Amino acid sequence: MTTRKSLPTDLIDSLLADYKKPEDLIGENGLLKQLTKALSERALQAEMAGHLGHDKHETVTNSTGNVRNGKNRKTLKGEFGKLPIEIPRDREGSFEPQIIPRHQTRWVGFDDKIISLYARVLCSIVP
Repeated sequence: MTTRKSLPTDLIDSLLADYKKPEDLIGENGLLKQLTKALSERALQAEMAGHLGHDKHETVTNSTGNVRNGKNRKTLKGEFGKLPIEIPRDREGSFEPQIIPRHQTRWVGFDDKIISLYARVLCSIVP
């Protein structure tokens, strides 16, 4: 059984500090889109670290000497509109992302999951 981590209240408060209207949250440049980009890119970095066996700027620990080799840009399309993200790449070209596989450009249903998570969080902090 896994336990869910709850988001710290101060983190949520700081994210919602400039919230005035729904567009600030779900609009074209809203918080939801910014978080989607940040979380997906962070997850890709974690996948790359797992693939290579070391974090960025650490000593190379794999036997092949494979290291990071920049990033590729990709635009994801979904209910949220277009979302430009950066996909890390490795020197050998053997990195196969799991969260956003190669050649995938559509994210279907992702917004619904994120919105339901935020709805639960907002309901827990709003009396």
